[in-house]
Amino acid sequence: QVRLVESGGGLVQPGESLRLSCQASKNTYYRNVMGWYRQYPGKERSVIASINERGNPDVIPSLKDRFTITRDNTRNKISLQMDNLKPEDTAVYFCRIWGTEIWGQGTQVTVSS
Repeated sequence: QVRLVESGGGLVQPGESLRLSCQASKNTYYRNVMGWYRQYPGKERSVIASINERGNPDVIPSLKDRFTITRDNTRNKISLQMDNLKPEDTAVYFCRIWGTEIWGQGTQVTVSS
């Protein structure tokens, strides 16, 4: 079974950028839509971006001007570029194979001055 591993989280100041990566263990992932989710403490995970097998991205409107999702099928990886980060972006970020229960372990993003 394919496994997903996120990386790239950390502590940044408001206005800075981070790039999250989600590495898939097998190259079968390229057939699937992939998604990024985030989860606030005590809340359920909510989707923030997705990208289909052709590389067509979709980011929720409230984040579209700051977040960009991309994929590299040659490296079995998707990425989430997050610019102009705000304190409200503080959350745990997960990637997922759309329509499955295959999730990564999550990576913490903290935006604080």
